[in-house]
Amino acid sequence: MSSKIFLFKFVTLGILGSHIVHVFAYNLNETGGLMDVESTMLALGTKMPMFNLLGIDEKNYTNEMFDNKKGALVMFICNHCPFVKHVNEEIVNLSNEIMGQDIGVIGINSNDSSQEKYAEDSIDKMREYSDALGYEFPYVVDEDQSVAKNFTAQCTPDFFLFDSDQNLIYRGQLDGSRPGNDIPTNGESLRKAIKSLLENEGPISDQLPSMGCNIKWKIGEEPDYFLNLKN
Repeated sequence: MSSKIFLFKFVTLGILGSHIVHVFAYNLNETGGLMDVESTMLALGTKMPMFNLLGIDEKNYTNEMFDNKKGALVMFICNHCPFVKHVNEEIVNLSNEIMGQDIGVIGINSNDSSQEKYAEDSIDKMREYSDALGYEFPYVVDEDQSVAKNFTAQCTPDFFLFDSDQNLIYRGQLDGSRPGNDIPTNGESLRKAIKSLLENEGPISDQLPSMGCNIKWKIGEEPDYFLNLKN
């Protein structure tokens, strides 16, 4: 019991410093707690991985939805994660704004909702959350989790911004706000990257990882980049 309390204190304090959170939250998971992780920071210039995913509207969405767009924002999100809940209002505000600027947006839920403890992330619940929150972007299911793996998505939320040729120009955090750290949720980091995209200035230099709940992988099918966090 004492070791759990000790580790939990480090996680709470570590929200102010993402690297501390990354290390101690994993240790907490090993003693039965939740796991908070950071973005893998996929290499800039990476071509957008192909996808074909079913949306809550029962339509299929592919990379072609971004053809002839000025850019594309791919977000790995879910329903139950407190880190996503913390930024949902800004996600709605920002996505509505940039869709009006001809940047495509999609939200992908890769969590394994077949596990009872993650049933909140089922497609039926996705419909409920989308309606309640006012998502205007397609909200889709990555049922076999292959898309998350191809993006090396690690956490929810995790953000990937691509240019008009679908080359990666930004990945990482929405902004510096985390549950409990009192930093305003304003999308500052991602907004800077979007501004640079729209002004044809290329990738911004200041890119920091997002942090959130780990993607809930199918048992026994976790990607190596997730399993390597143990080392």
